[in-house]
Amino acid sequence: MLRLLLMAIGVYLGILVLMWLFQDRLLYLPSMPGRELQASPADRGWEYEDLALIVEDGTRLHAWWVPAPEARGSLIFFHGNAGNISHRLHSIEIFRNLGLSVLILDYRGYGQSEGRPSEAGLYQDARAAWDHLLEERGVPAEEVVLFGRSLGSGVAAWLGQTVTPAGVILESSFRSVPDMAQTVYPFLPARWLARMDYPTEDYVQNLEAPVLVIHSEDDEIIPFQQGRAVYQAANEPKQFLTLRGGHNTGFLDSREVYVSGLDDFLSKVLGEGD
Repeated sequence: MLRLLLMAIGVYLGILVLMWLFQDRLLYLPSMPGRELQASPADRGWEYEDLALIVEDGTRLHAWWVPAPEARGSLIFFHGNAGNISHRLHSIEIFRNLGLSVLILDYRGYGQSEGRPSEAGLYQDARAAWDHLLEERGVPAEEVVLFGRSLGSGVAAWLGQTVTPAGVILESSFRSVPDMAQTVYPFLPARWLARMDYPTEDYVQNLEAPVLVIHSEDDEIIPFQQGRAVYQAANEPKQFLTLRGGHNTGFLDSREVYVSGLDDFLSKVLGEGD
């Protein structure tokens, strides 16, 4: 019995060590389904620009600028922890149809971008996108909306507290990485092992721009309660939009509700679309 107990303790401690050492590989998944671009806006018949954004630390990022005809504003798109910008054409189409020109970037280590992902690095990447839009394209801050989905919600919330956008949209958001880790691994002291934070719940308390939080009741990856907690922490003015469908498909499964909710929010922060 003692030997079995010692073996169990050893296995448990081994799991803790592995989780500590390799947690970045659990969070950042640029190779799922892959770093190779599968499509481009040209496949949809849209005009676009292939961009290279240079971050303050010298990292070169790949991005697309997809202008909307007669745009009422611009949107910076921060995607989730897997895949690359070529897997987000459905979302770009929705925002484009809503009258938003879209700047979407791949974080460092994703798609065709250089470097390796890290929390501090992703924040720098976000700032580079903001600076490009305002300084290189001359877009006024009051015409820019920040959008973050899943991991990107933490990135968008961080950026939103450091700049002055027209609005911030957080979809499938989470309270923080430690909170999510404890949810996913309840049998481990995951909260204390987490070396990354992305404290979205804290960041939204510093936002002065209007906030729209979107979450599906059926989200199988980030619990609905996490999105509600982010919403509760946010300052007014704020809105909450409930979807149905999976973590990666809710915006499509609830497309009519989703598009209507987005349009309502955008009309309040940018004005009515054409």
